[in-house]
Amino acid sequence: QVQLVESGGGSVQAGGSLTLSCVVSGVASRSYCVAWFRQPPGKEREGVAVMSTNGTPRYADFVKGRFTIPRDNDANTLYLQMDSLEPEDTALYYCAARPTYSNYCSNALRPSGDYVYWGQGTQVTVSS
Repeated sequence: QVQLVESGGGSVQAGGSLTLSCVVSGVASRSYCVAWFRQPPGKEREGVAVMSTNGTPRYADFVKGRFTIPRDNDANTLYLQMDSLEPEDTALYYCAARPTYSNYCSNALRPSGDYVYWGQGTQVTVSS
């Protein structure tokens, strides 16, 4: 059974930093692709960041160089390092996984409907 567990959310002031973690279990690391999404209050879920198999990241335009997406393949963990946080970053942050049958993940920011497995989310609140 595939499971994704996010952690690391919290409340920070504008300009602060947080690092989110997503631990994936129940599936071989090369058989799935993982991405970060978020859902701001009253808005639709949107893609935040994704990493290709060869380590090339892609970020949503609103990231503007503030986030990075390091990963630890040995620990099946994907991170979302967020710096210079803004109140507009307040959202429930999710990681999600989709199977790949070619053992390759591109760095395309795919829509949420393409992802099959979701974590429970971790709340990030940024105050001004």
